[in-house]
Amino acid sequence: MNNRLRVLRAERAWSQADLADKLEVSRQSVNAIETGKYDPSLPLAFKLARLFGQRIEEIFQDDV
Repeated sequence: MNNRLRVLRAERAWSQADLADKLEVSRQSVNAIETGKYDPSLPLAFKLARLFGQRIEEIFQDDV
């Protein structure tokens, strides 16, 4: 799954560790989501959407 997480994070000048703290996950989890190695759970996707003030579909796009 493609995502805009890295761009959204960079726009706010947050490190992966900063975002991980806000989401209460590990920095490695943020990295794995950004690089497409891991798809977030639905609750985490909603948390990301709320944090960035966007809909889930604006952050994540299906690979199809």
